[in-house]
Amino acid sequence: MLTLDVFRETVEKSPDDQTLLRAAECALLQSKANPEKHWEAALRIVDTSEMQQLNAQYRDQDRPTNVLSFPADLPADVTLDLLGDIVICAPVVQEEAATQGKPLAAHWDHMLIHGMLHLLGFDHESDAEATHMELLETQALATLGWPCPYYADPAHLAQGTSG
Repeated sequence: MLTLDVFRETVEKSPDDQTLLRAAECALLQSKANPEKHWEAALRIVDTSEMQQLNAQYRDQDRPTNVLSFPADLPADVTLDLLGDIVICAPVVQEEAATQGKPLAAHWDHMLIHGMLHLLGFDHESDAEATHMELLETQALATLGWPCPYYADPAHLAQGTSG
């Protein structure tokens, strides 16, 4: 089970809370996270100015980006199942969807799934990690009825992928 607290800090249109929760839950299922736990995460939807500030502060990149994830860093004695925070920049997501010729709803789902997987400890620093994370994203998106966001043929993702 997942509680996703959504904070909209921009006037840009974004999916409703139920749609966002559904995509986040798909990421949890693909990650094989313990389904018995009551997971919690926060999603903040922002404009380009705020995202640029966050990206500069935390990644030393002075430009807006589509999604940032901030995994919870709790002391060992705290037993909350708090995953952390995701920040999505609505204007960047809209621009990317248009530029890439993707349905806006599919790109929103992809960005939230991507952010959730980061909160769950997945990364794409190495080729192997990227391949595995892309596979999980593609599988989660498929459960929502969306095609692979990376390639026309998602079969390449299964090649050379281990656990």
